[in-house]
Amino acid sequence: MNEVRKEIEAFVDTWAESPDGNKQGFLRLYGLFAGKGDQVELSFHPRPGVTYSLRAAVPGHNRPLFAMVDVIDDQPRWLSVCFFADMVADPEERGAFVPGGLQGEDALCFDLDACAAEVLDYVALRLEEAYRAAGGK
Repeated sequence: MNEVRKEIEAFVDTWAESPDGNKQGFLRLYGLFAGKGDQVELSFHPRPGVTYSLRAAVPGHNRPLFAMVDVIDDQPRWLSVCFFADMVADPEERGAFVPGGLQGEDALCFDLDACAAEVLDYVALRLEEAYRAAGGK
């Protein structure tokens, strides 16, 4: 098991279940990344009390990531899932456009206070779209 996976699993083990489903939502998104095997490089940047940031990149792509899932360390914890704005569409206009919001580039972010299946499905489609835009197969 690699170090990033160990770090993520240790973080998840300390996260108490709650009715909002955000822990399960995080695990679902993490599973989508992990399911792509070596086609996706993951990094994890914990800043306890602020955020826990899971970042996904396609090796060889000109950007250092294609998606970022931040766990906002609040009570309760919630998720902010961000993409470069030019890599995804938002046909239902659920996301927030954030000028310069992702590594200095325009971003589209989806803030999830609760991870209902329908909301996660929508964000998962954006994740797949960003993955393909980054050259993923």
